[in-house]
Amino acid sequence: MSNNQKAIYVIFMGIAIILGIGIGRMLNFKNSVALGFESHNKDKIENLLQYINEEYVDTIQTDSIVDVVIRDILKNLDPHSVYIPKQEVAAVDEELEGAFTGIGVLFQQYKDTFTVIRPLDNSPAIKAGLRAMDRIIMINNDTVAGKKLDINELSKKIKGKAGTGIRMTIYRKSNDSLFEIKITRSKIPLVSVPAHFMLNDTLGFIKLTTFAANTYDEFHRAVKNLKQKGMTALVLDLRDNTGGLLNQADLIADEFLPNGKIIFYTKDQKGHQKIVSATSRGSFENGKIYVLINENSASASEIVAGALQDNDKATIIGRRSYGKGLVQKEMVLSDGSKVRLTTARYYTPTGRSIQRPYKKGHKKEYEEDFKKRLYNGELYYKDSIHVVDSLKYTTPKGKVVYGGGGIVPDIFVPKTYDDYLYSYGYINRFLSDFITDYLDRHLDELQAYTAEDFMADHQIEQQLYQLFKSRHGKNNTSKHKIRNPKAEQYLKQLMKALLGRDLYGTNVYYQILLQNDPMLDTLLHQPKQTADVK
Repeated sequence: MSNNQKAIYVIFMGIAIILGIGIGRMLNFKNSVALGFESHNKDKIENLLQYINEEYVDTIQTDSIVDVVIRDILKNLDPHSVYIPKQEVAAVDEELEGAFTGIGVLFQQYKDTFTVIRPLDNSPAIKAGLRAMDRIIMINNDTVAGKKLDINELSKKIKGKAGTGIRMTIYRKSNDSLFEIKITRSKIPLVSVPAHFMLNDTLGFIKLTTFAANTYDEFHRAVKNLKQKGMTALVLDLRDNTGGLLNQADLIADEFLPNGKIIFYTKDQKGHQKIVSATSRGSFENGKIYVLINENSASASEIVAGALQDNDKATIIGRRSYGKGLVQKEMVLSDGSKVRLTTARYYTPTGRSIQRPYKKGHKKEYEEDFKKRLYNGELYYKDSIHVVDSLKYTTPKGKVVYGGGGIVPDIFVPKTYDDYLYSYGYINRFLSDFITDYLDRHLDELQAYTAEDFMADHQIEQQLYQLFKSRHGKNNTSKHKIRNPKAEQYLKQLMKALLGRDLYGTNVYYQILLQNDPMLDTLLHQPKQTADVK
């Protein structure tokens, strides 16, 4: 921010403090008095903006200053009230709506050209004839190959209104051909349930990555499919699921709980309560449930885990969850931007708030809580999890649970070296490029496998692993080089999982990646578990 902007920012902050959160007519409320400010206060801001526009010595964008002020006001309220600029609204909405308009293709920048990794099933891309490892040379009349475009820039060129067409010039290495292809854009679902499969004859597994508008429908279909295969117990994997729409969490928890059981309730600033209870429509009320969580399981994930734990319906396995117990309401501003304002707290059925403590105006400190958990040993030792006796609650069957900061699991599983290695982006980015290069050279022989044969028989050869390790070492600093002997087994497994994903999709990816998974292994080897698990 320039000195001129800083000066105007100081003026605006002074007015903002006086008016509370009265940003004038930007909020689309019919009755402004209900927010605690009157028309003459709105006029002050309008007059000041006009005065700056017309008289200030330098040209300045007052819109950008208003954005800064709104962000700063929300930052000083709580960690989860946020401002979404109008240019970011569409992308944010896509995530919650669970769909975007495009052609349905996974692509990656390989060397200097964007390359198709896999066209999605039943997508416009696959219907038009796109294949794995096709290079995208031009989009309409715009050359995209050999340019330093990032993936977001390419996505913008591909996306558009449903029913509109796009022309792409493609190079296909397999037959050394250059040709044009026409594709009609359509709605492409963003998948919330990337994997569901049977772990054994009676134990099913569902991975749930977000809570979007289509999540419950996907989840319900997955449950139905697994029940047809004999599922009587389910592992629900909510690790790294940062939440989303509250009503989707309600619907999913309802699948497991009998009529009338409380799922959660909320309290607003006036103490008004809203109780959300289960109905009689649950399709898996009699099955056994095991929920996997970690330090990145947040919000709607914690609602589901908390509801099942407090009602003695599920065994929670993993590490203490993120700790977000605040409810946001979305408000559209007059320019198309949005504010998500915290309007209530939510509570689990036993009455515990799982919102971890925060200080107003200390958002950065709040966001760095993960580092504290890492340094104090909580991610590795159950005894290091901080609980407060005054926030102790008891479930109907006598199990002790705690409020005050996330869901504490019933069975603790420490963070492992595999988790540690996988969390490093430089490994994943480099490995992803390495796998794409391998696919480009061996696509025909790999495509000869069926998915089942690939999972059962394909092995990552030692020579390939050593080649990866050598290339990675040459392209990274000494602190990023792979030295730990435990890395080999995990990285070979990850290589195979990525190949499986690119060849067959995410269901195969997770089936490979979860082999020897510490949380699943802990569950499967619990001495007192039922035959469903053994």
